[in-house]
Amino acid sequence: MATILFYEKPGCANNARQKRLLAEAGHELIVRNLLETPWTAAELRPFFGTRPVSEWFNRAAPRIKSGEVVPERLDEDRALALLLDDPLLIRRPLLQVGERREAGFEPERLAEWIGLAEIGPGDPERCRRVEPCPAPPESQAL
Repeated sequence: MATILFYEKPGCANNARQKRLLAEAGHELIVRNLLETPWTAAELRPFFGTRPVSEWFNRAAPRIKSGEVVPERLDEDRALALLLDDPLLIRRPLLQVGERREAGFEPERLAEWIGLAEIGPGDPERCRRVEPCPAPPESQAL
């Protein structure tokens, strides 16, 4: 099985479920805080590969839900600048195995890449919370 560098938002119920699914599939996880990682454009950009810019974003981020940020209207440079400035906008989790990097938790893609058991119904990227996630501690606030 794989050793996965897993960048999460601490306290995110979805990331907790995703980590559990990966561990149950036999993978070893090295967990990092996505919000505290000092990203550069050169370090962050490879996680998105050839995906369109609109797929780089966390659709549950408050600034996207409010309409303040519209990913479909952004070019790559502006998108990266926004993601670096506000890591809550980054699609989660960010995953790295060896040199390969991916953004998001897509079961089919993960199954082909590293192996993942059947995960059951529901979208593993969609938050199941009715209430918004608590704000990060002040040291992480953006």
